[in-house]
Amino acid sequence: MEDFSPSPPSRGSVIIGIDAGTSVVKSVAFTTGGRQIAEAARPNRYWRVEDGGVEQNMCKTWEDTAATLREVVGKLPDGAASVLAVAVTGQGDGTWLIDAAGAPVAPAWLWLDARAGALASAIRGASAYARQYEATVTGLNACQQSAQLLYMKSAMPELLERATTAFHCKDWLYFRLTGERATDPSEACFTFGDYRSRDYSEPVIDGLGLAEERRLLPPIVDGATTSHPLSPEAAAATGLPVGTPIVLGYVDFGCTAIGGGLISSKGDVGCSILGSTGIHMRYVAHAGDVVLNPDRSGYLMLLPGRSAVGQIQSNMAATLNIDWMLDLACGILAYEGIERGRQDLVKALDERVLAAKPVGAIYHPYISEAGERGPFMDPLARAQFTGLQSDAGFYDLMRAVLEGLAFAARDCYAAAGGLPAEVRLTGGAARSKAMRSILASVLGRPVRTVSREEAGAAGAAMIAAVQAGLYPDIQAAADAWVEPLVGPPSLPEPGLVPLYDEAFELYRELRDAIRPLWTKLAAIKARQGA
Repeated sequence: MEDFSPSPPSRGSVIIGIDAGTSVVKSVAFTTGGRQIAEAARPNRYWRVEDGGVEQNMCKTWEDTAATLREVVGKLPDGAASVLAVAVTGQGDGTWLIDAAGAPVAPAWLWLDARAGALASAIRGASAYARQYEATVTGLNACQQSAQLLYMKSAMPELLERATTAFHCKDWLYFRLTGERATDPSEACFTFGDYRSRDYSEPVIDGLGLAEERRLLPPIVDGATTSHPLSPEAAAATGLPVGTPIVLGYVDFGCTAIGGGLISSKGDVGCSILGSTGIHMRYVAHAGDVVLNPDRSGYLMLLPGRSAVGQIQSNMAATLNIDWMLDLACGILAYEGIERGRQDLVKALDERVLAAKPVGAIYHPYISEAGERGPFMDPLARAQFTGLQSDAGFYDLMRAVLEGLAFAARDCYAAAGGLPAEVRLTGGAARSKAMRSILASVLGRPVRTVSREEAGAAGAAMIAAVQAGLYPDIQAAADAWVEPLVGPPSLPEPGLVPLYDEAFELYRELRDAIRPLWTKLAAIKARQGA
């Protein structure tokens, strides 16, 4: 695409976006007009502990991030001198605690952590929860920092006694880059705030029973208007000049939605992110137009600007369901002495899935140990196939899985105010022709992708471009960076739309019918130590 910069930068011509995801941390370099020119990545490592915990080494995450910055800077023609700014986003939810000296108190608790599941369920059942939901429009679940802090307060009070600040992933990296203790509006408000004021809400914090832990919440910094300079220590670690402006982006799926086309001058657009989780976001220009879900699931994500928000429903697991199927197949092949990886099977996946019979079975994609969070809240929700018969092969099952992900997306959009006129698809599954085709037919809407794989890093970099004064607002940045990269539509297949309409209603009926049985299944598993 052509570079477009309303005003020439004075310090450089490159913006680096950091995206510290669950599986990979990446640093990606963009020109000020939005062209991606270099990237570097390192795999993230996390581990599981008893009682459903999932943790990550905070110092290793910073070291890997610094290494990607050094590598990407080394790939730039003019090196560090060309860098105008660095922006950082990362995986949402979770709890990353540090002490007064800035050292980690314990390993980070990730969004995958399920230890606070029962506690979150109890809070959702309390009468005071309605007021909290109306302020945050966030359905409380085990992955959120509020629930995790409450669990720590009860089961591990020594962690909170030693802690002075509770970060999220990108906040921790921002601290290591700048020395500033801060979080962004999106993370702060959907957990502890009021979306109308775009600030912390003391009644929400008090209602959660976290008044004493209020001291742990860092100041809110909006990266669209504020940056902080790179510290000397971080400069030595990254190879960037001391004082390089560092911008705290919004949470990763907010940045991914920005880079993936949610903010569009085209009008009624939605954005689905099918990565490890499934995130389905409807753009709402004015906070007064927010639609509350009667089930009190889903949440709002503040977007850069005065009142714009993304109304979101989110599945706990999206491509995790596909990975599970692929791993089963690889395991069976390995048992027979045939070594194959996921990528080997993915190569032939699209055509074979599209050739499989539609609605060979109904699949509910609740494969996460943390249950489901959208468009309903249930930590005991579990995946299931319904309607299998003896002639079902691997690709029939895989098609049912993709259809299940599409049904889950439709379920989420219905709870977030209705289907948009067009959906922009991003995340790992967006590369799948079969996924795009099935999603379009299930939604009955055109589905487009943006030809940029690193949408999260791009969204963070776009916020930095606004902060640097290159664009007047995020809409102008999106018009320049995203719209030229929007691809042709995958259109609904007319013959499949009525079939999928009927199957979708069955999907919801089956889900509602089986929900009471998840509790019984969980009790059986608990007795077996599963």
